[in-house]
Formats: sequence, C-alpha cells, structure tokens
Amino acid sequence: MVSPPGRYDRDVLAPDPRRRRRVPEIPAEPELVVEDASSGFCGAVVACDKEAVTLEDRHGRRRLFPLEQAAFLLDGEPVTLVRPVTDAPPAPRRSASGSIAVDGLRARVAQTSRIYVEGVHDAELVEKIWGHDLRVEGVVVEYLSGVDELPSIVAAFDPAPGRRLGVLVDHLVPGSKESRIAAQVGSPHVLIVGHPFVDVWAAVKPSVLGFEHWPQVPRGRPWKEGVLAALGWAVDPATAWRHILRQVTTYKDLSPELLAPVEELIDFVTASGE
Repeated sequence: MVSPPGRYDRDVLAPDPRRRRRVPEIPAEPELVVEDASSGFCGAVVACDKEAVTLEDRHGRRRLFPLEQAAFLLDGEPVTLVRPVTDAPPAPRRSASGSIAVDGLRARVAQTSRIYVEGVHDAELVEKIWGHDLRVEGVVVEYLSGVDELPSIVAAFDPAPGRRLGVLVDHLVPGSKESRIAAQVGSPHVLIVGHPFVDVWAAVKPSVLGFEHWPQVPRGRPWKEGVLAALGWAVDPATAWRHILRQVTTYKDLSPELLAPVEELIDFVTASGE
C-alpha cells in the first residue's frame, strides 16, 4: 500500500521549485559574448549606452537591442545586461565643432538673428556639435515642422540687415520639392542652405555606428522605418535616434556635406549684415 505524500516527504533543504530564480545582472563590457533570446542573434558587445546595447556577430554584422526589454543568454543561462560603470571623461579643451572652448562662458542675450532647421533631430544634432559656438555668439536655433510653409514663415520673421535668418533644409538638391520652395524666398537677409540627405540621420557617418553605409530605402516607405528594418535594430525611431546622437561626439563624426552648410549659416547670421 502506497502512503499519501506527507509534509516531510520532500527534502526541506532542496531549493523550492516554486520560487522564481532571480536573473543576474551582467555589465555589458566590450567583447562580452551573449545571445538575444528572442531572435537567436549572438555577438560580442561593441557599444552600450543607458538604453541600448550593440552586438556584433562573427560575420561583422551589428544589431542594436534595448537594454530593458531584451532578454539575453550567457553560456546558455538567462541574464540581464546593464550599462557598465565608467569614469566621467575629462572636459574637452575644444568644443565639439573643433573651435576653442570658452571657459567660464556666461549666458549672452540672444541676437535677433536666428537659425531655423527642419525638425527636432536636426536641432539636437546642431546643438550637440555647435551648441557652444552658438551660445558664445548668442544665436538661437529653432526648428520647423517641415519646409512647406517656409515662405510665409520667413515673411513673418521679417528679416532685415540686423535681423538675419539662416535656414537649414534637408534634401536640398536640384529638382526636389525643397529646392522649389527655397527658390520662393528672395530676401538678401535670408540664407537658405541644405544637405543632400533625405533625413539628417544620414549626415552621421555610418562608420561611427559600426556599418559601412546607410541602407537604401525603397520609395514610398518611411525612411527611418526602412533603415531600422534593414539594420535589424529592434527599437523605435526615438530610441534609435538617441543612440545615434550619443555616438556623435565631434564634428569628425559628421559628413562634410552637413558641416559646410551649418558653418556657413553661423557665419551669415553673426555677420554685421551691412
């Protein structure tokens, strides 16, 4: 006759199978090899910020994964990757744009002249690289929601010799919609320049992000959506942009096709206007 299980039939010193095992947190140090549990992508850590980690497999392919949502395997065991603790870098002697940094800079009253850019990402990139220079000069950068209403926006700004306006336009190439709109503005106190890229993301050198070139996105598909799919980045555009922006630390990380127009705009709006 088999007796029913009693309260002491199980080894009381054995681990309780009902207790959930805590997943260990592992710093995402460079060269650490892990596997993304959902996709099976396996690679070494090559970059990590507070939101995402970049893995590179043995074929040189790189993918970006969010730290909080992604589940990883280390030697077959589940782990959570966290950002490594690093010492803060020393303050640079030059600004990100390459100009001499002004120590002890105090806020200056903003000039009436302005620089307009198309979107939030354009403004953040300009601030990241030229922010110090612009504060020295007292120039404010504002962003538009596209350039469709540029002629009326310029008219409302009311440019004058001491009130200059510089405008940075995406995809300013011959025959484009943007070039036709820009041609409608004829004030000598307005300078409209641009870069050839469909989106300002592409002004960041791809080598900074670990790949050779920005993907080609078919016509009719949103550019950012197509880029993320082609790169295999399992994040939303906002997270991807924050990751991209963090990799940009100096003007050398940007294409000359963006550097020259921005420098030209700064020179234009800080000139006397006579």
